[in-house]
Amino acid sequence: MCRNIRPLHNFEPPATEDEVTAAALQYVRKVSGTTKPSQANQAAFDRAVAEVAHATRHLLEELVTSAPPKDREVEAEKARARAALRYAR
Repeated sequence: MCRNIRPLHNFEPPATEDEVTAAALQYVRKVSGTTKPSQANQAAFDRAVAEVAHATRHLLEELVTSAPPKDREVEAEKARARAALRYAR
């Protein structure tokens, strides 16, 4: 599950709300050990996702770096090349 959490800092354009929420969802899924909570746990699960997303947004706003922003397309191409090597048959 955690392999789906991607770095969100120092990209141009910056991370979107959807990306932050997706990372928060993956984190909560990993910590809770479930991908779909029961109805009894749904409210707590959703609240945890919202809180983690909120904390993540604050973190991304406050981080500073002197490195130039990374290009999303270049990083995506690197990831595809790594995947091609990893899953080559």
